[in-house]
Amino acid sequence: MRFINNRTDKIAEVIEASTAQFTAQCYELYGLPPLGSLVKTGDIYGIVCHAETAGIEPGRKPIARGKDEASEEGVYQSSPQLAKLLRSQFTAVVVGYKDGDRIYQHLPPQPARIHGFAYLCQPDEVKEFSESFGFLNILNNAALPVSTEELVSAALRQMSLAHEDSRAFLVAGGKEIANLLSSDFIRLKNILGRLK
Repeated sequence: MRFINNRTDKIAEVIEASTAQFTAQCYELYGLPPLGSLVKTGDIYGIVCHAETAGIEPGRKPIARGKDEASEEGVYQSSPQLAKLLRSQFTAVVVGYKDGDRIYQHLPPQPARIHGFAYLCQPDEVKEFSESFGFLNILNNAALPVSTEELVSAALRQMSLAHEDSRAFLVAGGKEIANLLSSDFIRLKNILGRLK
């Protein structure tokens, strides 16, 4: 796989990686991509399955600071050090990779690189990736920090925004997930109900 470094829309940096997922720390506090977003590091694609903002020191939780402030913005203005004491990070389940001009929707041969830059995929790249629904099987079988129903429906909703006919895309995705979950009516109903 190639190492890509010519993009300018980086939002985060990989701090943990395995062949099945990667975690990236955002450069901007609260600069998190939405749940279900397609992100990329190097040639590896992932779908955001978890995000959090917490203190940088394990075990040391932030304390309330806004009693005398009129707004949340005021808390950060009166305590500018907070931007250095907190971090926002997200975890993405790996759903494929690009080799040359071809996209594969299965796990890559190697994990993402630590300190690799993470990018929110642009609509044209999301559209290209979502021409196939192979990633749904990966999401359906992954060990996730959120319910499969929530993540699958969020991913399909996010990807539909990149398509001219978003409704047609959601219908096609719904049909694909119906094939995968044909023996699990309750999970299927939950996902389809969230695609509206």
